[in-house]
Amino acid sequence: MSTPPSHTATAGSRRTAPGAASSRMPGYAPVPPSALGPALNADGYFAGSIDDTLHWVTDSFYQAMFLTTPEGVVLVDAPPTIGRNLLRAIDSVTTANGMPSTVTHMVYSHSHADHIGASSLFGPDVIRIGHAENLRLLRDDDPNRPPPTVTFEDRYVLEVGGERLELAYHGPNSAPDNIFIYAPAHQTLMVVDVIFPGWVPFKSLALAQDIPGWIGAQQVAMNYPWTTLVAGHLGRLGTRADGHTQIQYMADLQASTRAAIASVDPTPHFQQYSPNAWAIFKAYLDEVSTRAAGPVTAKYAGVLAAADVYSRLNAAAMLDSLRVDTGDLGPFSGHP
Repeated sequence: MSTPPSHTATAGSRRTAPGAASSRMPGYAPVPPSALGPALNADGYFAGSIDDTLHWVTDSFYQAMFLTTPEGVVLVDAPPTIGRNLLRAIDSVTTANGMPSTVTHMVYSHSHADHIGASSLFGPDVIRIGHAENLRLLRDDDPNRPPPTVTFEDRYVLEVGGERLELAYHGPNSAPDNIFIYAPAHQTLMVVDVIFPGWVPFKSLALAQDIPGWIGAQQVAMNYPWTTLVAGHLGRLGTRADGHTQIQYMADLQASTRAAIASVDPTPHFQQYSPNAWAIFKAYLDEVSTRAAGPVTAKYAGVLAAADVYSRLNAAAMLDSLRVDTGDLGPFSGHP
């Protein structure tokens, strides 16, 4: 999934392009302060310690994680919006702790360019590790995303300089190759585009390519014994409470969407738009999505940031998944 280039976020702020009429821009609810992360430095990033040798970097939109070891740095993901600030963050941390600053290993959470599009900054000699599907998806020879040199199918243990990362594939979710990266000594899990700490999921359920798999991945994440979550997006780390809140949001969204499917009568749309089949379905699906999103938006306003921004698009994605993946077709379930 993609978000805009980095800039400092403030609660309730909106950016207006020069010369644009602010009255043309939609107004949204303020961002709860609890959803925001630490302030960025003058270079536009924040780097912090998670636990001893494990660190994270954010530009308030994207996140990366890295381990410093006596044998070099292990980096997980390289978002291009952070770009060369990754080098600055690593240099700053290793200068302070006396570890070497050279990145020797890089783990790809998945193939999406917005998360690994700065991989080439670290040169050709880095050992890059990803799921076997990651190699297939990077077959188009993008120079910014060199393909992984080490791949695995189910599980892989990376040990460097006394540090250990456990990589696991639990099936497709937001992307066909998205993996779970667990640092057991630090009780930290990194899984990207699955849980969004303090926020509702990005539009259309994070643009997940397998929505049932993506919903299931949230519980898979909670089955790990972590205390800190690096979610790949936004400005702060995640807690277990964040995971439980998103799971509840998804349960509420699914229940509300099922109720809307059961309650919306498509007859007026047939009467208004026939014989335009696409207009009929668009009007029906839009009504179901809007009705489904209403109570969810109201419940999570002030609880999760951007509940008013993306809940309707999330309901639309949930509706499509219920219809196609689970067969909940409502009034279109069968001709008498």
